[in-house]
Amino acid sequence: MRLAFLGTPEPAVASLRALVEAGHEVVLVITRPDKRRGRGSDLSPSPVKAAAHALGLRVEHKLAALGEVDVDLAVVVAYGRIIPVDLLARCPMVNVHFSLLPRWRGAAPVERAVLAGDEETGVCIMALEEELDTGAIYRQATTSISEKRTDELLVELAEMGSRLLVELLDGGLPLPAPTSQVGEATYAAKMEKTDFFLNPQETVAYFARQVRTGRAVAVVNSKRCKVHATGATRSRHGDPGSVHVTDGRLWWSAVNGDIEVTQLHPEGAKSMSASAFISGLRGSESPRWDRPSAAS
Repeated sequence: MRLAFLGTPEPAVASLRALVEAGHEVVLVITRPDKRRGRGSDLSPSPVKAAAHALGLRVEHKLAALGEVDVDLAVVVAYGRIIPVDLLARCPMVNVHFSLLPRWRGAAPVERAVLAGDEETGVCIMALEEELDTGAIYRQATTSISEKRTDELLVELAEMGSRLLVELLDGGLPLPAPTSQVGEATYAAKMEKTDFFLNPQETVAYFARQVRTGRAVAVVNSKRCKVHATGATRSRHGDPGSVHVTDGRLWWSAVNGDIEVTQLHPEGAKSMSASAFISGLRGSESPRWDRPSAAS
């Protein structure tokens, strides 16, 4: 099958590679423009662009390029932009979406599922249409979330989605009739900095889920810290927002109990264990948990 592929981040790469390995002719890859990543001034390609070049595929940054090629179908995986209606009318498209639709339509379905405490998530291959993530579903697969981190889930879902996609296209065109979405729709709004701030007025369970996104942030002793891992919980030993050191272990108080922080990354330092952080405190200094500002 002659295909165009639209995608940008690392989770989209698995589907691109799977299509090529399955023998499909990917005549065009469209991805977001190169970006500056980190503090350097050099531009870096998106993961999809890097993978496409390694596969010897044509890469473009503008959707208008889709009008220059003759394809049977376009495959969209986390492209990062809304597809214009006129383009949808000219070219049939399917989308690999990392949720169990209609739950978590939108930009951040995996993070929202983790933060909400969902027991399961999954992948849907759906028809792309004008409304956001409302298309009928061709294929679906489910996995438990359990204690998985967001990055672990994304790797798993990317592989699941690539397998479902290849299975769907193996039958050629026309594609089988899809099934309409059923159930209550929820929306996965784009994640903002404040979504990752560790709030002492939340529960220890929510605190742990924020940490599992891989982007949890607090301010300890006026220094911004990323919190990478948590451990045990216990009954609360202080007011929400207080921090305690007990037998060399670091405990943070939330609204309904304490949770142990085991790994953190203070700004300007390396990622370290809680015991190393405690050892680095000066004199009688005690750890203090501050609320980050919106600019943090």
